[in-house]
Amino acid sequence: MSNNETIFEKILRGEIPCKKVFENEHCLAFHDISPQAPTHILVIPKRKIVNVMEAGDEDAQLLGEVLLAARSVAKQEGLDATGYRLVFNNGADGGQSVDYLHCHVLGGRALAWPPG
Repeated sequence: MSNNETIFEKILRGEIPCKKVFENEHCLAFHDISPQAPTHILVIPKRKIVNVMEAGDEDAQLLGEVLLAARSVAKQEGLDATGYRLVFNNGADGGQSVDYLHCHVLGGRALAWPPG
């Protein structure tokens, strides 16, 4: 498990600004600084989980809150009408670049499959 502080922890403390689109008691959602689609928003839990592999059974409710927040963001951004993709990268080979679980909400155009 990684104990290194990440940019997301600094964002949660307000030390680094973000373009916030959603917040509740469990999650924060904000625009990705390097968007890969017309709409690219990150949803993070307010309690650090490194990634899916590091999540424990006790994290089940928080993981569900992340998915519900992603759904709310997609609806708020108007992506529910045409579709969108939710992505969790896990580990280096999975493309995870920040050691803090986050869900990418991608949409605004037709997305190709396979992704990469």
